[in-house]
Amino acid sequence: MGNKYIVRLTSPERVELTSLVSKGKAAAYKIQHANILLKADIDGPAWTEPAISEAFGCSMKTVGNLKRRFMEEGLDGCLGRKLPSRPSRMPILDGEKEARLIALSCGQPPAGRGNWTLRLLANRLVALDIVDSISHETVRVSLKKK
Repeated sequence: MGNKYIVRLTSPERVELTSLVSKGKAAAYKIQHANILLKADIDGPAWTEPAISEAFGCSMKTVGNLKRRFMEEGLDGCLGRKLPSRPSRMPILDGEKEARLIALSCGQPPAGRGNWTLRLLANRLVALDIVDSISHETVRVSLKKK
């Protein structure tokens, strides 16, 4: 990997990282990332990637990836976890389908029933061809956040 990405910290960034490390009240990965960035600073200690990886017990790829993220996303981008670019699954209920679910749940329950149940709502959504299939748990989660 070499010196493809060079970390050059500003004074405020260095102060922020130093205070994060010295307090020790952050997640372990944040403290480790802060330590790596402090040691990789070209205006500071300027440690090499092998020395950093050996000192902090991580792989050289981790150091290289962290330096790359610092250059591309800045300090906030490399201290936090990398967020997925897209969800692992597309949501079953989009805005329109959720609105139809809420309207259905506010309406009259089926004949012979006093209230809507989650399973009844899920079955009705499938019967009305709003969704192909849906779990009662998905209905619960959708209704709970409203």
